Amino acid sequence: MTVAPRAGSGTAEPGGGTPRRKALGVLLGVALVALLADLLTKQLALQTLTGRGPVSLFGGAVYLSLTRNSGAAWSIGSGHTWIFPLITIGVIGWIGWMALRLRSLPWAVSLGLVLGGALGNLTDRIFRAPGHFVGHVVDMISLFDPYGQVWPVFNLADSALVCGVTLAVLLELTGRQRDGSRAGAEPGGQPESADEATSGSEQRGRA
Repeated sequence: MTVAPRAGSGTAEPGGGTPRRKALGVLLGVALVALLADLLTKQLALQTLTGRGPVSLFGGAVYLSLTRNSGAAWSIGSGHTWIFPLITIGVIGWIGWMALRLRSLPWAVSLGLVLGGALGNLTDRIFRAPGHFVGHVVDMISLFDPYGQVWPVFNLADSALVCGVTLAVLLELTGRQRDGSRAGAEPGGQPESADEATSGSEQRGRA
């Protein structure tokens, strides 16, 4: 009787590679795409929106309005810009720690979005004016108002962060673990439905 490999054990799969390696590849790939998309849209915004007023899209549901933000949402903490790079570095370290047991592809997507978004805004903090580690973040998307009165003006890095965190919350609520297992499942395996558990017990009894 063949014993199935324990979930999260890192055992090689028929498709090639290990669950851990695949998950890390997805994490890094998603992070790279999010980072490059953020950098590209910021550069386009600087080239096309500098010196222009807000551009209305979709009947005013969305505005392209170039701003430079020294703080967080709604310019919170604008007088302490230096603290945001430190927070971001801490987030990157946390993702590295989370990745040590990472074998879940949904978790890889979640952490990749958070990592890409964090790196996008960290790049602004380090390299943009007025100076290293106090740079202002380029934002350009405003919802329902041209000047961020309804919702803070944001960028793709912010969107990636929000989507990544939201996905992480959903994964936690549904019991999905970073190692590919589910909360409440038997050690070393995925949770079984009642019918699957009964069938499995009968098969093991016959074996």
